[in-house]
Amino acid sequence: MRVRLATVADAEAIERIRVRGWQTAYRHVFPPTDLDAMLVDWSRFEPELERPKPGRACFVAERDGRVLGWAVVGPDASGDHGELHGLYVDPDCWSHGVGRALIRRAEDELAATWTEAVLWTLEDNPRSRRFYERAGWETDGTRSSFPRFGVEAPVVRYRKRLSSDRSRS
Repeated sequence: MRVRLATVADAEAIERIRVRGWQTAYRHVFPPTDLDAMLVDWSRFEPELERPKPGRACFVAERDGRVLGWAVVGPDASGDHGELHGLYVDPDCWSHGVGRALIRRAEDELAATWTEAVLWTLEDNPRSRRFYERAGWETDGTRSSFPRFGVEAPVVRYRKRLSSDRSRS
């Protein structure tokens, strides 16, 4: 498996993984009919992949030319910390090391600029919460909500201290 910077050519695969991830992981949080009706609109990723915002990067994990997952990092809203803005793995590839490879690369990228990073995840998302906690992320008590499909889903913030002397493998 190889983790590399995403290109515009990856936009469709990135969006398909995002939609499949939502449809699989969030059925207990959001209305299944709304999840099933989600459209794959890869044009939403094309502008950022063509001209990334300052400090942002999108990575994909691929094997044999197939994109298996992706992660986006950059500054948080305040600009004071790095943020893991998203990490999705194709549900067919869950528990096969793809997420671990992506989070390592994302953390390395964040550590090049920041000493601390944050991420937000749905409170009722035990799989991702276990994944982040195994990777050393900890909740910091900050909560908010994520409105989608008529649901105000509670979200929690995780935080991790980053090391600038990490191995860049």
